Amino acid sequence: MLRTLGGEEISLVFPLLATPDDPSAELGLMDPGVEEVKFCSVVVRNLATPGTGPRRRLEFSIGAGAVQAEVVERNVASAQALFDGALGLLYCGDLLHIESVTPEVFGGTPYLYKVVAVE
Repeated sequence: MLRTLGGEEISLVFPLLATPDDPSAELGLMDPGVEEVKFCSVVVRNLATPGTGPRRRLEFSIGAGAVQAEVVERNVASAQALFDGALGLLYCGDLLHIESVTPEVFGGTPYLYKVVAVE
């Protein structure tokens, strides 16, 4: 269904935790970098923005299966912890701030995550 409705691709941006064996990295003089985790088949919707608010607000609908796979891969406690650990969301070359994450639940199990991000 998500592929049919949108099929967009986004990336969550995470800080790299491993530091190189360079002494300057231990002093904080070297940027450890970031890691991008891609999610495909995402539905993107423009949301209304208040006149004094951010320039752009977008809602991303991501399948729970893809999110759960990343929760297991990154060994985090929950999907919320996964999104909380992200530096931001990368969409069409723009890094957006994650404003909120809401799971859509059926029968006690999430089937979709709605992520609202702002520019």
